[in-house]
Amino acid sequence: MAARRQLAPEARALRSRQIAARVLTLEAFERARTLAIYAPMGAEVDPSDIAAEALARGKRLAYPVLAGATRPLRFAVCTPGALVTGALRCLVPPPEAEAVAPDAIDLVLVPGIAFDGAGRRLGRGRGHYDATLATLRPDAVRVGLAFELQVVPEVPQEAHDAPLDVVVTEARILWRRAAPDTASR
Repeated sequence: MAARRQLAPEARALRSRQIAARVLTLEAFERARTLAIYAPMGAEVDPSDIAAEALARGKRLAYPVLAGATRPLRFAVCTPGALVTGALRCLVPPPEAEAVAPDAIDLVLVPGIAFDGAGRRLGRGRGHYDATLATLRPDAVRVGLAFELQVVPEVPQEAHDAPLDVVVTEARILWRRAAPDTASR
């Protein structure tokens, strides 16, 4: 998190635009009708350019909403300009926003702290995204958005962790490779 915060705002913005450009080349983005997206917190990758292009192409955006003490996030239809300040001072859809069922999501963009080439991610520790990813259709594409400095050789994994299909950075697209076989060690 510290390394991410050390990026100057201009560098974060440029890298976020580069990441967006790579996401827009994904066949999964082209096919998706409903994208689960997020409003960045702190120094996270900003997916604003992805949101703008998705709207320009007639796609529906679904932003996360914390649903009380439950782990899986709920999603609601919203445009970036209609987001309001919610719990934890993050931007969320207004209460009257139309709910989106998990099975309607075709592609989900996921923030995180660290990522690896096996599709593992380290989040903020509350398990919201892991629980959410487990509720999505198997064919919904799970995309981690990361600055290159967030990619590490290996992220620790626990039984409840849900893998991503791909991690997109400003420098590359990392499709999930098989995790190392820990049983043979």
